[in-house]
Amino acid sequence: MLRPPPRLPLSQWIEGNLRLPEGISALPGRVHLWPYQPAIADAIGDPAIERVTLVKPVRVGFTTFLTGAIGSFIVNEPCPVLVLQPTEADARDYVVSDIEPIFDATPSLAGILSDDMPEGERNTLLHRRFPGGSLKVVAAKSPRNLRRHTARVLLVDEADAMEVGKEGNPIRLGERRTLSFANRKIVIGSTPSFEDTSHVLREYAESDQRIFEVPCPQCCVFTEIMWRHIEWEQDKPETAAFRCPHCKELIHERHKPAMVKAGRWRAQKPEVSSHAGFRLNALVSLLANASWGKLAKEFLQGKDDPSELQTFTNTILAEGWSGAAEIDENDVASRAEPFSLEAIPPEVLVITIGVDVQDDRLEATVCGHTKTHGCLVLGHIEIWGSYLDDTTWFELDELLKTRWPHPHGGRLKVDAACIDAGDGEHLERVLSFTGPRLSRRVWAIKGASGARPAFQISKSKIKGARLAIVGVDGLKGQIFEKLARGRMIRFSDSLAPVYFEQLSSERRVVRYRKGQPVRTFVRIAGRRAEALDALVYSFAARSAVQVQLAAREAALKEPAASAKPKQSPAANWASSWANRFNKG
Repeated sequence: MLRPPPRLPLSQWIEGNLRLPEGISALPGRVHLWPYQPAIADAIGDPAIERVTLVKPVRVGFTTFLTGAIGSFIVNEPCPVLVLQPTEADARDYVVSDIEPIFDATPSLAGILSDDMPEGERNTLLHRRFPGGSLKVVAAKSPRNLRRHTARVLLVDEADAMEVGKEGNPIRLGERRTLSFANRKIVIGSTPSFEDTSHVLREYAESDQRIFEVPCPQCCVFTEIMWRHIEWEQDKPETAAFRCPHCKELIHERHKPAMVKAGRWRAQKPEVSSHAGFRLNALVSLLANASWGKLAKEFLQGKDDPSELQTFTNTILAEGWSGAAEIDENDVASRAEPFSLEAIPPEVLVITIGVDVQDDRLEATVCGHTKTHGCLVLGHIEIWGSYLDDTTWFELDELLKTRWPHPHGGRLKVDAACIDAGDGEHLERVLSFTGPRLSRRVWAIKGASGARPAFQISKSKIKGARLAIVGVDGLKGQIFEKLARGRMIRFSDSLAPVYFEQLSSERRVVRYRKGQPVRTFVRIAGRRAEALDALVYSFAARSAVQVQLAAREAALKEPAASAKPKQSPAANWASSWANRFNKG
């Protein structure tokens, strides 16, 4: 009874103790680690290793590692444990959806985070005490959450989703809470985002940089499987296989389980002794949905859309995304095509307008959107006149009411419009225009930098009207990527040369804020940006409206029924009696 429990590697403790309940795992019950997981778990539990960094794709069990590590520390080495999640919602979801169910299903952990505490102490959802220590799950978005906390163990989940705030990098703030412990443990895991600002990639670069290698069944040489090694027959992604870079043999999917089972981790910087770094992609995952054929199909479906391709790069290949830095004015202008508002292409099914407000004019970009997430810039219209003049807004209202003929036979109206009200001088006038037109999805908007949603309506009213917040940096990033990597954005040949000059008026740079790299957009000296701003607002309008595209396409092909004028009840009554009279 007095003998302490044996010290086991964390991987053995997890497999021997941890249980996954139904509802949070496709494989409930006793935990069985995949071949590439034990080394990661053992590094987390190794007292000789101070830091562990994991660059990971989705669904490799990192959350299970975190929960298993928390349980092991509580049972075997009670101490203060601090878990850092990107937002308050993430923190609550982790406790409710992972920690509590797994602890309840694990006999050695059941009841250890009970609400029953000595008088004067109190447990909360995100702060639990246990004999010899405590567990705190906090949100990185609120730096004050990191104050007054001291921890020996810091566990950081999805580090790249954490923004640098007014007080600096939340990960560094969390690390400062561990300074008083000589035997501290810092574990950081994340799917990488952008290559030049990724927290987890910077941490991995300072580690011993371990990679997971598997042996080729033909030549037995170990290789880290990369996406460039995967090949398939033309238009047959289900035939995807691994081309060994050494013997050049094509290795089929059926060999993957044996290859992964015989795999190994190799440190590329073995001279680093106290920081273990692991880089893993989904190409070695043994899950059915991560077969090479299914991943190849997923790649083909999204390869022409930069946003989809970035998601694939980040979440499947676990690689940072390197975005375009600026727009090539001449290249974009050379792509102009013979279409316009008077000759709308048949693939256009949705129309949005973005309006940039200047003191002496309004500049409106009219965009058409397709089923394949493509955008066609149909026209850019300048409405000259003071923004204080009612006739200026009357002309804009006429534009917003316009219906354009569609090649299928019907007509397209404006589905949504965003009008810039960010300048304090313009705000009141824009709100007075958009307020009565909210039912037509005409919104006053204000651009905001940083990682924000593309379109979010403010909860409060200003002078009785709603103001929407637009995440301009994210939308500009989408536009830059679409222009740099394909023809997802197409341009009318009716656009003036100055339009393309204004479209390329900004470049993306990396600036350091409180010592941390941050991606931002800066204006190129001497260039106007109305065209770029109006295009961003038009993209925001598209993200704010939901349209059933199949139904829209069908309606456009049957214009006669929808365009037939409706008769009044009196006219219907007169027509009925006329028909009776004629028959009589």
